[in-house]
Amino acid sequence: MNIGIVCYPTFGGSGVVATELGLELSKRGHEVHFMTYRQPVRLELLNSKLHFHEVNVPEYPLFHYQPYELALSSKLVDMVKLHKIDVLHVHYAIPHAYAAYMAKKMLHEEGINVPIVTTLHGTDITLVGSHPHYKTAVTFSINKSDAVTSVSQSLKEDTLRLFNVETDIKVIPNFIDLEKYQSQFNDCQRAMLAENHERVITHVSNFRPVKRIEDVIKVFYNIQKEIPAKLMMVGEGPEKKVAELLCEQLGIGNKVKFLGKSNEIDKILCYSDLFLLPSETESFGLAALEAMASGVPVISSNTGGIPEVNIQGISGYLSAVGNIEEMVQNAIKILGDETKLQQFKSQAKHASIRFDIHTIVPFYEAVYNEALLKCISI
Repeated sequence: MNIGIVCYPTFGGSGVVATELGLELSKRGHEVHFMTYRQPVRLELLNSKLHFHEVNVPEYPLFHYQPYELALSSKLVDMVKLHKIDVLHVHYAIPHAYAAYMAKKMLHEEGINVPIVTTLHGTDITLVGSHPHYKTAVTFSINKSDAVTSVSQSLKEDTLRLFNVETDIKVIPNFIDLEKYQSQFNDCQRAMLAENHERVITHVSNFRPVKRIEDVIKVFYNIQKEIPAKLMMVGEGPEKKVAELLCEQLGIGNKVKFLGKSNEIDKILCYSDLFLLPSETESFGLAALEAMASGVPVISSNTGGIPEVNIQGISGYLSAVGNIEEMVQNAIKILGDETKLQQFKSQAKHASIRFDIHTIVPFYEAVYNEALLKCISI
């Protein structure tokens, strides 16, 4: 099957999932074509079955904002015709599903019928999509897709609540390649992060307000008063400066390391004892899943799709958003007992198995085939 994938080429969850999906599909014998404005960050090695086509947006003084959707639609039309693409899989309702529908209509005029599979990731629904300026376009894009998937049951329910959706939405959760989390690193390298007697606590995100970065710092502040520990803050974003200032105010600047956009998250997680994710909302909680796959228990909020990933009392603990005191108590419960810590690490790793890429990707292949049959029957 020739599959066209449209996504944001960023460090965000949707871009990572779309890229990993394309890589796995190519390994399974499919021809995969990525179409976006920049090569996705995790698309490191192109091969005979994996291709990247850049979407160029010419700059014209006439436009205050350059029309990316128009350029993307035209690119999709050209690539579908040139590479005989069977199905378009777009990640995010807007602008990608919107642009794909325009491409589909243009191709239909030439007697080419290509199905659109749209995957909803969260922000396109709960934040951008629900805005009055975009709601009509998002509803239209979802309903005009030949198949729609969401990354969690929680996101599906949000979509049905916020939009007048007429099409079925299949829940296909995010995934990880568990084989990439089997590596073991030398203990001596752990010394670069913390002393032997200190626990390593980690947070990975884009440091946006929704991640409640101040809560991460406050939870750690109270943990380190009871248990010797260091905090690894991985990522960049608007809340980073606020977090650095708060660390100084609390007198823990020497116990918190801001590592920026690290390419060694696997190593950091390998050395970690606990992962903090107190977000305001998460459509899925991919960062928590990556931690669990590395054998790191998770202390998180109980919002959005996180409870579908982090299992209460098994892979970690969940608390109401903003309940710092309970998060601290649960963290100390795990970190304060070596036997219990090892038990939670083992349980977290085992709980991640159900999200292995080899288990999840066949569900997408089934959706592609259904969408193709739907187009043929029309």
